[in-house]
Amino acid sequence: MILKDKVIKELESQGIRNIREVFYNYGTPALYEQVVRRREGLLAHLGPIVVRTGNHTGRSPNDKFLVKEESSEKNVWWGKVNRSMTEDQYNRLFAKMMAYIQGKDLYVEDCFVCADENYRLPIRVITETAWHNLFARNMFRRYSDPAELEKHDPQFTVIQMPNIHANPQNDGTNSEAFVLINFGKKLVLIGGTSYAGEIKKSIFTILNYLMPIKNVMSMHCSANVGMKNDVALFFGLSGTGKTTLSADPTRKLIGDDEHGWSEDGVFNYEGGCYAKVIRLSEEAEPDIYETTRKFGTILENVQIDSQSRRIDLNDDTFTENTRAAYPLTHINNIVEEGKAGHPENIVMLTADAFGVLPPISKLTTEQAMYHFISGYTAKVAGTEKGVTEPKATFSTCFGAPFMVWHPTVYAKLLGDKIKKHKVKCWLVNTGWTGGPYGVGSRMKIQYTRAMLNAALDGKLDNVEYETDPIFNLQVPESCEGVPSEVLNPRNTWKDKKAYDEMANKLAGMFVNNFKEYEAETEKEITSAGPKV
Repeated sequence: MILKDKVIKELESQGIRNIREVFYNYGTPALYEQVVRRREGLLAHLGPIVVRTGNHTGRSPNDKFLVKEESSEKNVWWGKVNRSMTEDQYNRLFAKMMAYIQGKDLYVEDCFVCADENYRLPIRVITETAWHNLFARNMFRRYSDPAELEKHDPQFTVIQMPNIHANPQNDGTNSEAFVLINFGKKLVLIGGTSYAGEIKKSIFTILNYLMPIKNVMSMHCSANVGMKNDVALFFGLSGTGKTTLSADPTRKLIGDDEHGWSEDGVFNYEGGCYAKVIRLSEEAEPDIYETTRKFGTILENVQIDSQSRRIDLNDDTFTENTRAAYPLTHINNIVEEGKAGHPENIVMLTADAFGVLPPISKLTTEQAMYHFISGYTAKVAGTEKGVTEPKATFSTCFGAPFMVWHPTVYAKLLGDKIKKHKVKCWLVNTGWTGGPYGVGSRMKIQYTRAMLNAALDGKLDNVEYETDPIFNLQVPESCEGVPSEVLNPRNTWKDKKAYDEMANKLAGMFVNNFKEYEAETEKEITSAGPKV
């Protein structure tokens, strides 16, 4: 009770006053009771909570703003990713939110991010719904020692009120939804959207700003460790297989999404996972599938039968972006302390729907930096309205919406660490072979796993390589468990001329995309890309 009174006084000092009731650091069962009592969600068969997020079933990148203030203004990579908001506009929305909060019940979760104690960041998440508080409890790291919780001093606070809406004309926002990050005030304001991922990614954005100042490489990647304590990092955009390939029964999972790389090694930022579960297969991903049947898991926008309360993971009625939020402890094969040593291998994943990139290739340090800055994958026809052929997607650093500094800041950190620790780097294409989407076929998962295992086990260190003349990549001529003709994508196409034309087309897209970064990128990195 004394601790709760202390928290209430701290909230009042921030302008949060006249609260009806504060539910402070409630456990999972107590939050479940609140969710059901307030009809925020449904209790499904076997224990997960099923919730709806309304109009917003995914992130709203156009609704995120960074406040232009003195402490951070000179460091931010301003533009289409990091949109600016004035301090006056922010202050008006803050006052609007403070007025809205009065008379409300609030759920407060005090927790922290970063498994490495040297970089631990205490945070506070304030929500108006119990299920969003449970989300924070699942995703971030909890105190096991009550004495540590008593000393909690939040360095950043997230206030999430989905039922307050902005007025774009008066408030300077893009829509009724808003995600505002103020580094000077150490505050995040989220309104007009119930999509819980905004809470997670706002904290990730903050870490992407703070960690490079401490010479820590901040990464949107998954990480695991083998039986020989060999760490591997997996970069990749949605649909490339990052979660699937890092969930390996022979390797322990450090984390599936956000990590830091310090002078001591790799550490997970989070304490949970936020996995996409549409058409999740029990056979292909048994561990993640099992989490959808556990107490404590939140299922966003998953279909549920109103009578039997059984879920249907194949139903995309509400969205393709159905999600499960669960603590890492729901997975058996994990690194419980959330940290390990320096990586021996870095894998950059792409799903090339043009069907021209090699299924695996070895990268130099400069090539790794080039492909890291590029962040390429391709969407297939039909994934978006109007997309009738493969569409190239470049998301710098494999996570453009969350990067605050210029991409070259992260690339230099990555390059320095690769050189210092002699890390082997690989580009793995999990996309199409034998032709583009609609002509060829998706790379067999058993081939990808065989190539990946060979790379991580060192079996590709001493094989012969050939240079791809267009993409300038080193391609192995042999790999155990993979037909040799599969390794060279040109050999899988019946029409070689069509392959050459498509390969040159994609190479041109790489070159055009990279022009944005050439001015601040070393010549050795720029020249490491494809040749048109």
